[in-house]
Amino acid sequence: MSDKYERQIVLDTETTGLEHRQGHRIIEIGCVELINRKLTGNNFHQYINPDREIDQGAMEVHGITNEFLADKPFFADVGAPMMEYLSGAELIIHNAAFDVGFLDAELERLDPNLPKIAAVCGVHDTLLQARKMFPGQRNDLDSLCRRFEINNSHRELHGALLDAEILADVYLIMTGGQASLSLDASSDNSSQGSSARQNVNFSELALPLVAPTSAEQQNHVEWLARLDEKADGQCVWSRLNGDSPH
Repeated sequence: MSDKYERQIVLDTETTGLEHRQGHRIIEIGCVELINRKLTGNNFHQYINPDREIDQGAMEVHGITNEFLADKPFFADVGAPMMEYLSGAELIIHNAAFDVGFLDAELERLDPNLPKIAAVCGVHDTLLQARKMFPGQRNDLDSLCRRFEINNSHRELHGALLDAEILADVYLIMTGGQASLSLDASSDNSSQGSSARQNVNFSELALPLVAPTSAEQQNHVEWLARLDEKADGQCVWSRLNGDSPH
């Protein structure tokens, strides 16, 4: 998060398909507002008639049908209030390239002269952040919920507002601060459940330095030797620590 933004919007969309360049459209926008890392309850949620059919594969993911959207407003009807709500905030999005690409494509359809999302909002991608924090691991939203012990058992299907609410909880934990979805900013962290985390400034802690004993050092060398033998002399730790037995 940039210090520039006190107001953040956690955003998610659902679409008719995977690629806006193939004419796919947004069918749901869900946003939750954070001010100074506290949820305000000032959310934005809208279903949208895409004026086209939804791909079967997409429908199986989010469960939204063509019939359900038949009487919903078009993006042209909701674009202006949506942009008024988003403008000036930092958007928190999981896989931001996908959602921002679709939002920009919808704005382009309205008026080619309208500014792009990145011109009026900051954008923070929690997927890129998670990949840096947990390289080589699964970093989809469900995997992050399991990693951070966030209960998302009610998430049987994707939904833009539900996913934005879950992502808000994930983001607050990932960035080391208050992580409860409670709207009561004064609530005690002890009542926030297993997902609450305390932000600790490790630079201010006096951490003891415990040196290994001679026996522990010898055990370490012998363990690396066995590991290096099994790895045919390619043990990375041995080379990094200068402990290679060869």
